[in-house]
Amino acid sequence: MARAIPLFTLEGVHDADISTHYITTDDQLGLSALRFLRQPCDDVVLVVHGLTTSSDMFIMPEHYNLVSFLLDHGFTDVWTFDFRMSNRHSYNLKRHRFTMDDIALYDFPAALQHIRQQVGDRRIHVICHCLGSVSFMMALFGRTVSGIRSVISNSVALTPRVPAWSHLKLFFAPFLVDYVLSLPYLDPRWSEDPPLTRGRLFAAVVSLFHQECDVRACHMLSMMWGTGWPALYEHANLAEVTHQRGGDLYGATSMHYYRHVRQMVQADNTAVKYLPDDPRYAALPANYLAHAREITTPVLFMTGAHNRVFSDSNIVCHQRLEHLVPGRHELVVFPGYGHQDPFMGKNNDKDIFPRLVEFLNKHRHGYAEPSA
Repeated sequence: MARAIPLFTLEGVHDADISTHYITTDDQLGLSALRFLRQPCDDVVLVVHGLTTSSDMFIMPEHYNLVSFLLDHGFTDVWTFDFRMSNRHSYNLKRHRFTMDDIALYDFPAALQHIRQQVGDRRIHVICHCLGSVSFMMALFGRTVSGIRSVISNSVALTPRVPAWSHLKLFFAPFLVDYVLSLPYLDPRWSEDPPLTRGRLFAAVVSLFHQECDVRACHMLSMMWGTGWPALYEHANLAEVTHQRGGDLYGATSMHYYRHVRQMVQADNTAVKYLPDDPRYAALPANYLAHAREITTPVLFMTGAHNRVFSDSNIVCHQRLEHLVPGRHELVVFPGYGHQDPFMGKNNDKDIFPRLVEFLNKHRHGYAEPSA
């Protein structure tokens, strides 16, 4: 199928100077960030995708996207960070052994160091999504980053919870994919592979169980993430072109991050270190809630009421932190939305983004812990 929207396009953001910034981590991985600068601003916003999306989910040209909304509402210096989970990089097309500990320890400290070199001592706010949210919150609560003015976390943070069927998939899928099927990754675009290839056949079998729409990439995404028909979003919330180009927007992923999520789900739904005895990760806490009382950065936990990927994870995270530090953090549940559509829906500028800007504005002059 011919693309209606170019892959990795920047056409969704207007009236901004767009620059690409290359970032190297201490474990010698090359990452990248996009800066959308309309004019210098005392409040810089860093926006973080999930697995295996990219900066593209925040700059989609088919609707009024998040980056454009922020630029138009007083936040005129916005960065999007393509860390090691991004489909703009090739890391997920092999059987790597990266975990979210690597991201917390290496990716976010390097990104924030680079951004601060560019913007100086301006206030930095973070909006993060999915496993990008889990990883950033691990960095914040694991104290590898500091000096963050406020955070907006979508869908899941430090208390991952999944539906029952997803729990079974987390338990069995990594072994089946890696060692039984011997597939290096799962790809939502497999239906476009040549006939009789393993990917094409795999996608065809998955589509037998998904009759809710005729977009095979959507079927694969529902198999890869969550429990539902569809799992990631409500169809009605998406522009049809967004629905059709799901294979471009999400990309392929190998399985090791699933193992880390599984370990967290089994650890009383708590973000924990994957290899607690590995000296490479000695700087990280075994339990990322251990220092929760000391982290003063306010967080807005947000989720869709129909979240079929991480269910009520952010509701539970807010409840746990409310017990530890009453009144520090906030929670908002968006009716009629799921996991992904709060950022990729056609009506986000009316239903979602104003609440996010309200929170950011509230904390423009609030307290931020000093930079390390």
